[in-house]
Parts: sequence; C-alpha cells; structure tokens
Amino acid sequence: MDEFRDRVAVITGGGGGIGAAMARAFAARKARIVLADLDEAAAKRVADELSGAGAQVLVVQTDVTDLKSVQAMGDATERRFGGVHIVCNNAGVGVFGEIARATHADWQYAMNVNVWGVVHGIETFVPRLLAAGNGGHIVNTASMAGCIGMRWLGIYSATKFAVVGLSEALNRELKDNGIGVSVLCPMIVDTNINENSERNRPAALRNREAVELPPASAMSGGTIPAEEVARRVVRGIERKDLYIFTHPEQREILRRRAERQDRNFEPDRW
Repeated sequence: MDEFRDRVAVITGGGGGIGAAMARAFAARKARIVLADLDEAAAKRVADELSGAGAQVLVVQTDVTDLKSVQAMGDATERRFGGVHIVCNNAGVGVFGEIARATHADWQYAMNVNVWGVVHGIETFVPRLLAAGNGGHIVNTASMAGCIGMRWLGIYSATKFAVVGLSEALNRELKDNGIGVSVLCPMIVDTNINENSERNRPAALRNREAVELPPASAMSGGTIPAEEVARRVVRGIERKDLYIFTHPEQREILRRRAERQDRNFEPDRW
C-alpha cells in the first residue's frame, strides 16, 4: 500500500518552514493535505500553491495550545475528507537563553506549544486512528535538543525531551495496531523559527527584555533546507522509523552521549 496516495495528512504548523515542506512532499505523492496553523494567511498561501499543482487541501486556523481548537480541526478534517491517516504534530516555537535568566512566561509559552501542542494532537487523533482501524502514522517534531541537553537551549531542550519520550512510549503502544510513530529530531534547519516564535507569542506571555539568542558558537552542524527534512520524513514514514535524524553530525554526538552514560557502569564508578 502506498503510504501517501489518497491518504489524508494533517500538518500543524503547516504555514511555513518544515510543515510547509512536508505538505509539499506529501502532496507530490498525491496525499490530501490539511494545513493547520495559527497564521491562517500563511497557511492559505501554501494551500494556494499546492492547489495550483492539483492537490486537495484544507486550511484550518488552529491554536495547538487549545485542545478544543485542535479537536475542531479534527472534526473539520473528517467532514472534508472522511478521516485521517498521517498526523504531523509539527507546530513548535523556539525559546532561547540560559535557564537562570528565564522567566516563568518563557516556560509557559514553550510548554504550551511544544508539549501541549503535541499532546493535543495525540488526544485528538489517536482515538480516531484506532477507531478507523486502517493503520496510519504519527510524526512528532522534536529536535536534536530533545536528545541531548544544550546550553542556551535549556527550556527548548526540556520541551523536546518530553516529545522524544512521549513518542517512544506511543510507538510501543501503537505498533500492534499498525500505526507507526516517528519522532523528528533535526539540527539546524533554514526556517524562520526565531522570528515566528516571538511574533506569535501571546501578549500575556511576552517578556519586557529583548530575546536572548545563543551565540553562533553554541550551535553545531550545518544548516539544511526544510525540503531535505521533508524528504527524510517521507522516507521515515515509509520505513516506519522511530527516529528521523537530519544531519550526519548527529551520529557522533549521540555516540558520545551513550558512552558517557555507559562509563558510569564501570567497576570503579559503580
């Protein structure tokens, strides 16, 4: 069975960046697309592009921090397309800076979008996928910062570690039902996450001080286009990979982390 042809794919944060790139990649494989985004105008621009190329696209303005909003998007998807097969809980924000200088608003904003946004997608769509009994696939967007804690990315890492752990557990729960789960863990991708994160931050959770961005030296790895990430997502869905990585540099970083953990079991330490 083709994983994409005539299947329905929901993508949160579909108005730009990785979400829009996934929409293009899925549509090229003849999937029907639901673009869910807080920025309805951005999602409509992507939808116009895809529709012009012959894709069937539904745009639903969605606030992933609000369960009722996500559920309403799920209902609209079923009314339009009859069901869903691929769910990409992709919407996310970047909150940067050192933990000691973070505000409570920073924590709230990051958790609301990066953790609760994924949880709301799971709450909304997992019961529908199970009830339909047609298999399917869930892709949760995390980050390499969800695999290893990084200075200047403490809050962001905390939210993305949560997504990685949630995805690992969900994969174990759903595999016997023919539903795949992948966690996307990219390094640096050419998107506007910094600008979009601050522009979309609710007024009640804004800080008075300027955003504290990490120095360039704090970020390792090259920058890749969102289209390359989407290509890897397509492959990950087809192969039912649990982890989707994007940069070859990640292998060595993960190996060193595993070695640091393993050394704690050596006799002189144990």
